[in-house]
Amino acid sequence: MNNEKMEAIQVTKYGPASVLKPHRVARPQPAADEVLVKVITSSATTADAMMRTGKPWFGRLIIGLRKPKSPIPGTGFAGYVVETGREVNNYRIGDPVFGETTIGFGANAEYLRLKASGVLLPLPETLGFSEAASFCDGHLTAYNYLKRLGGVKPGDQVLINGASGSLGTAAVQIARYLGAEVTAVCSGRNAGLVKSLGANHVVDYTKEDFTKSDRRYDLIFDTLGKRSFADCRRVLKKEGTYYSPVLKFSLLAQMLFTRYFSSKKAVFEATGLLSDSQLRGLLTEVLELQQAGKLRTVIDRQYPLAKLSEAHQYIDSGHKRGNIIIINSEDFTSVSNQILSGKKNLQD
Repeated sequence: MNNEKMEAIQVTKYGPASVLKPHRVARPQPAADEVLVKVITSSATTADAMMRTGKPWFGRLIIGLRKPKSPIPGTGFAGYVVETGREVNNYRIGDPVFGETTIGFGANAEYLRLKASGVLLPLPETLGFSEAASFCDGHLTAYNYLKRLGGVKPGDQVLINGASGSLGTAAVQIARYLGAEVTAVCSGRNAGLVKSLGANHVVDYTKEDFTKSDRRYDLIFDTLGKRSFADCRRVLKKEGTYYSPVLKFSLLAQMLFTRYFSSKKAVFEATGLLSDSQLRGLLTEVLELQQAGKLRTVIDRQYPLAKLSEAHQYIDSGHKRGNIIIINSEDFTSVSNQILSGKKNLQD
């Protein structure tokens, strides 16, 4: 029987950021095919904040009707392996790793267990813990939408709405890498940021409505779900597509309608519901882009685990730029230095 405890944040009911509470809970034990990871950093995302509220309501069919099925939030993480199940032979104690728990959640805690065959990769020496923890939110989701679903190719006209967030900053870079001409929609204060990431054009939404412009787009990626397919339809090309990762009943209805009755399409897909092998393959491709210097991570703020509620309050304010990182462990500085210098000695 496991008597060891760990620090974790739990959500016992849906609601505002204040429902996130620190708890001492049992430290998980890995099964035969699992690893136990000491989590150094994790992420706090807009998607996490939406799931905390239990909205949209029909999303509760997946995450829990009256309260979250998984009380510990968080999906993206980076850390190192501290224990392995007897059937695990691809990771050893002390290996630095990063990845994504998908709908299993649980990353906003001191320790995390997950299948060794899950969405988990070795952490390269050139990738820091803070960057790695957010890889599977902005980078992976944007890559899935633009490369796998959207098939963006050189010369495409692509608009990114919400271009200064975690998804948006990744999407601008990935769309440019794929050869698109990119229009970024954000506030004027973030224009310099998105231009530095490769945006060809910037629309300040506080001064201009992109849905009323004369420009037409092959693909619109609305990272925040702020403008509907109906809003954007006029500025899509004849066979253009509107994509959004934000689940809404209206978008599902538009997907069904446009599938059969319109050359302009509306598309939603929950990236986290793809198979582990698919996600791991996409993550490997995204990591290759980062290692080649084609993709950088924009980090806005970092919070200690105990202040996850404050991080969610900041996300709810709507002023986030890039990614929010959670420091799960007091070992953050020392472990980061050890791994990045190639002098890790983590088995002690």
